[in-house]
Amino acid sequence: MLALLLASFVGGAHSQTLDNIKSQAQLKAVIISLDAALFDAYNACDLRTFRRFFADNLELYHDQDGVIRGVETLSKNIRENVCGGDVRRELVAGTLEVHRIKGYGAVEIGRHRFYHPKSKNPAGEGRFINLWQYKDGQWKITRVISFDHHVAAK
Repeated sequence: MLALLLASFVGGAHSQTLDNIKSQAQLKAVIISLDAALFDAYNACDLRTFRRFFADNLELYHDQDGVIRGVETLSKNIRENVCGGDVRRELVAGTLEVHRIKGYGAVEIGRHRFYHPKSKNPAGEGRFINLWQYKDGQWKITRVISFDHHVAAK
């Protein structure tokens, strides 16, 4: 399934260009699918797939870790700090917002939780803003703001 999503959305074979997405519902469905595929790769520590979702010149602003520049640096940080079963990310149901940015792509805003694999309780929660660019037949994240990280309520 992940490979199909990649071929459809990231790999450039997506049949809907940004201009062909006419409704908010269509745009939101595309971004929801991208978000799910991105974090399937993250949770599986499939860094080859994970990195395909990001522009080479990615900028990620994190309230606790500072600024991360470039997909190479992000991939290295994920490999060193997430891989090995330490963390799993899930989108908090009902929190996702998607808004079109004319001629560019979309902004995705939401809340997510990170779980430790041996715990059923959320370890932490935070908010995020992803800026998705549609360019050359591909959707890629160019900017991320990840903030308001705290221990999630039980």
